[in-house]
Amino acid sequence: MLEKITWLGHSSIKITGDKTVYIDPWKLQEFDPADLILISHSHYDHLSPEDVKKIQKEDTVIITTPDCASQVSGDVRVVKPGDVVQVGDIEVEAVPSYNTNKAFHPKANCWIGFVITMEGKKIYYCGDTDVIPEMNDVKADIMIVPVGGTYTMNAEEAARAVNIVNPEFAIPIHYGDIVGSLDDAKLFKNLCDVPVKIVPPCNQ
Repeated sequence: MLEKITWLGHSSIKITGDKTVYIDPWKLQEFDPADLILISHSHYDHLSPEDVKKIQKEDTVIITTPDCASQVSGDVRVVKPGDVVQVGDIEVEAVPSYNTNKAFHPKANCWIGFVITMEGKKIYYCGDTDVIPEMNDVKADIMIVPVGGTYTMNAEEAARAVNIVNPEFAIPIHYGDIVGSLDDAKLFKNLCDVPVKIVPPCNQ
């Protein structure tokens, strides 16, 4: 499954399995039709209606928060933390994602990350978050983690989050565009207790 996950830059992810899943598509340069689009929150670098339209088919399912739902159209499923949606063989659980020591992503907004179960693996996309108590309850095989700091966890905090969840692999994102650098990803890798895959985004 690890080889089916592509980092598209910043916080955008594409998972190419039996179905094609995009998470927070933004500034897409190359794209395939999406079966499922997940949008974590309404900040412009995560919710991009223009990019959604590039990959949306008539039967594409979009799973997102109430504040995002009004800005996209089609088969939109609105969720809050704790909700679980089944789309064919894919299960998507919305999980909490918020800041604890900064004000950019308040817990009261009910913004989300995702635990996606597909093809026998659980992929945890953290969203824009700090280390939060709810991470103790997450079970995941692969963890996709913001490491750039300022708006999310920095490298040290992200490594602490990974060591709490203890997945098989971790992938650092949310660096190299707006905030963060490759040095953050390297530091993150050095501090993690699990294997880390650092890959250049496919749009660079």
